[in-house]
Amino acid sequence: RVFFRLIVLVLIGWAVYANYGSDVEDSTKTGPQVAVVDFKGVIDGDNKNYATVIKGVTDALKDKKTVAVLIRANSPGGSPVYSDILNNELTRLRKLYPNKPIDFVVEEVCASGCYYAAAAADKIYAAPASIVGSIGVIYNGFGFVDTIQKLGVTRRLQTAGSNKGFMDQFSPVNPAQQKTLQTMLDIIHQQFISKVKEGRGKRLHIDNDTFSGLFWTGLQAKERGLIDGLASSGQLARDIIKIEE
Repeated sequence: RVFFRLIVLVLIGWAVYANYGSDVEDSTKTGPQVAVVDFKGVIDGDNKNYATVIKGVTDALKDKKTVAVLIRANSPGGSPVYSDILNNELTRLRKLYPNKPIDFVVEEVCASGCYYAAAAADKIYAAPASIVGSIGVIYNGFGFVDTIQKLGVTRRLQTAGSNKGFMDQFSPVNPAQQKTLQTMLDIIHQQFISKVKEGRGKRLHIDNDTFSGLFWTGLQAKERGLIDGLASSGQLARDIIKIEE
C-alpha cells in the first residue's frame, strides 16, 4: 500500500509540475512572440552547442509567430572552426529572414569565439558588468624539457616527417616550428578580425586595443561599438521589441 501511495504522490507531483512548474512555453499561443535560444559553455565539437543554436534559431524563424530571435549567450569562446560555422549560418539565416532580427544578448560572458559568432547578429546587447570582446587567438601548452633533464629522463621521439613532432612538449623549442605556429595563429586572427569588421561595420570604433585580445565590461564595450545597447533578454523583448511573450 505504501508503494502505491508513493506512486500516486509522484504522479500528482508530476502533473502539478507539468501544469505550473515547467519552463516550456505553451505551443497553443497564437500571438506574436520573441524566441529565446540559449548559447552556453565552451564552443567545441563535443557538446555541439553551436549546432544546437543553429537548429534552435532555424526552428524559431520558421515559426510564423516569431517576430525576433534572441540568442542568450554565456560562453568564454572555444574552437575558431565551430565559431566560424555559427557565424556563417547566422549570416545565412539573416538573409533568408530579413524581417526577423537575430540579436545576441550577453548574460555574463561573450568572449573570443562567442564574440566571433555574435558579430553576425543584427545587434548585440549586454549587461553593464558583462565581459565582452577578447578578439584574439591563443595556443597554450607546457614545456617539460628542464624537468625531465633534472629527473635524468631521456626523450626518445622518432618520426617519419621532420615536423611530425610539431611543438612536442618534451623537446626543446624549435624556432622554425614556433614561427610556423605564429603564422597559423595570425591567419586565424585575421579571419576573426574580418568577420568582426564585416558584422559590426561603422558601429565599431577601432584603435590599437580593439583586436589585441583585450576584453571589456558591457559598458565599455558599448562605448567601443562592440555592442549596441545595455539590456537583458527580458528588457530587450519588453522595452525595445515590445513583445512580452
